Amino acid sequence: MARPTSAADAAGLGRGRAVAFVLPALVLIAVFLVFPALWTIYLGLTDYRLTGLAAANPQVVGLDNYTGALEDPRFLTSLWLTILYVGGSAIIGQAGLGFALAWILRSRTGPLRRVVEGVVLLSWILPSTVVGFLWFALLDRDDGTLNALLHTPGFAWLLDYPLLSIIIFNVWRGTAFSMMLYSAALENVPPSHLETARLAGAGVPQQLRDVVFPHLRRHILTNLLLISLWTFNDFTPFVLTGGGPEGRSEILPVYVYRVALRDGQLGVGAAISFLILLINLVFALAYLRLLRGRRRQQEVAAAGGPPA
Repeated sequence: MARPTSAADAAGLGRGRAVAFVLPALVLIAVFLVFPALWTIYLGLTDYRLTGLAAANPQVVGLDNYTGALEDPRFLTSLWLTILYVGGSAIIGQAGLGFALAWILRSRTGPLRRVVEGVVLLSWILPSTVVGFLWFALLDRDDGTLNALLHTPGFAWLLDYPLLSIIIFNVWRGTAFSMMLYSAALENVPPSHLETARLAGAGVPQQLRDVVFPHLRRHILTNLLLISLWTFNDFTPFVLTGGGPEGRSEILPVYVYRVALRDGQLGVGAAISFLILLINLVFALAYLRLLRGRRRQQEVAAAGGPPA
């Protein structure tokens, strides 16, 4: 009696049909992700320019673009502004405000909750450029809505506080994602644990520290990873400030735009883009290490062994 041959995959498609099934996705990934990434790395090693002789016949310059960018004070300033932008608008603003809204609304019902959720979601689903121009109209020096409400005609918010303006703008725009993620995560916190903590005399800070946050640790780290990467690569603040005044809001994506397209140095811009990719990779690896460490601690605790 012939032995039945087992399929090469769990779905029973067989290796050939499985490869054919995923081939279109692999082709799209190669065309739109792998090839542009490799082309960017190559451009970063050349003196390729937008116009001129270097556009027709670029020369390989090795790591000169990278060393030049790292020695450029404007690049270092943009990197520092980007770190402040990510820390203020994503890590502190979006994550903090998103959790606060999710915590406050977790047990609320009625029109108030629907209004708050609707306003927050509206800021998230609107196109970024539309939101940018709405905020520009809000903060405009001459005819801005905020100056009209505060009776401060002529106050230049975008000129006097450019970085703070784009941080608040991004908090308003991106809080919805954190709020929705935390709202779903809070549903998994056992109400009996919170009730026990309340009966034991624990206040809200103690409940958050000892009951809620241990349950939400993985959700918090995942949320911080996603919003940090999105914010680090965000170009929308250009609509508000254009990177000015005098580079005081020129975060790295805006800096790359200025170098590559406005100044025409595509090779330098590609090198800076690759540096941004490496910084994002460091962010991702740091968050994943925290996630992995927490998962290992949970496995050890579930097995009854000593903590690692």
